[in-house]
Amino acid sequence: MQNVLIIGSGCAGLTAAIYAGRANLNPLVVEGHEPGGQLSLTTHVENYPGFPEGILGPELIENMRKQAERFGAEFKAGIVTEVDLTQRPFRVIAGKDVYETRSLIVAAGASARLLGLKGEKELIGHGVSTCATCDGYFFRGKEIAVVGGGDTAMEEANFLSRYASRVYLIHRRPEFRASKIMVDRVKANEKVEFVTPFVVDEILAPEGLVSGIRVRETHNGSTRDIGLHGVFVAIGHNPNSIIFRGKLEMDENGYLIPRSGSLTSVPGVFIAGDVQDHRYRQAVTAAGSGCMAAMDAEKFLEEHKD
Repeated sequence: MQNVLIIGSGCAGLTAAIYAGRANLNPLVVEGHEPGGQLSLTTHVENYPGFPEGILGPELIENMRKQAERFGAEFKAGIVTEVDLTQRPFRVIAGKDVYETRSLIVAAGASARLLGLKGEKELIGHGVSTCATCDGYFFRGKEIAVVGGGDTAMEEANFLSRYASRVYLIHRRPEFRASKIMVDRVKANEKVEFVTPFVVDEILAPEGLVSGIRVRETHNGSTRDIGLHGVFVAIGHNPNSIIFRGKLEMDENGYLIPRSGSLTSVPGVFIAGDVQDHRYRQAVTAAGSGCMAAMDAEKFLEEHKD
């Protein structure tokens, strides 16, 4: 029987584990299909407070994990495949392992949608990124591409134009899903060049670093190469929430909906990090929400000593 079981081992889950550990709750962390979360896929993190020279994403995650272990957190590899929230203690199933817990913190995160191109995932941190706020600074004075047609793509194109010498906005259709005001704002930006209707066929990286992309015109199939140093994929995220469908409140995109901080519609179940945050998606906000969830869980357990 666990006091606190935490699903997910990114910034939110690890921070929750640190706080729950310090409260002598001996939390169990089920790491999930992407141990360490999205930070484990990044290279240099320069905007996390307390590191004036920046820190490598995997190193930051490893430090958090060691800190949680120091306070008594236990880690288990595995992917949660089923949960029963109809009664306490809650049942959590991860493969062949079945756990019972008095409280549950869902910090399962969200996975950035990728283009599905060969070698794309391996190039994350080597010219491919899914976070303009995280990585834009590294492309000062360089040419880059943003792929996408929604508001997020428009926001990222505008944001990245602060650093890049040229931003190619690539979308498969001439029209965009983004709001008109966002499209107009980007069209007025002299640094942004629209490349439509085109899709990215290949990311060129002969030496392991992005050096260009090959794009294909969707109407006639013609291709051309564009030399650049960065590709920002802005086609959305998928929250890792499918096992909670019909069990916890979520919006139309699958993001879990918090009540009063980290609380949910099920007493004893708390949510933190990107699985409930489609707006900020930053390491520091994930960590903050992990702290909130652990403190809420501690208070809940104090009030329910059954």
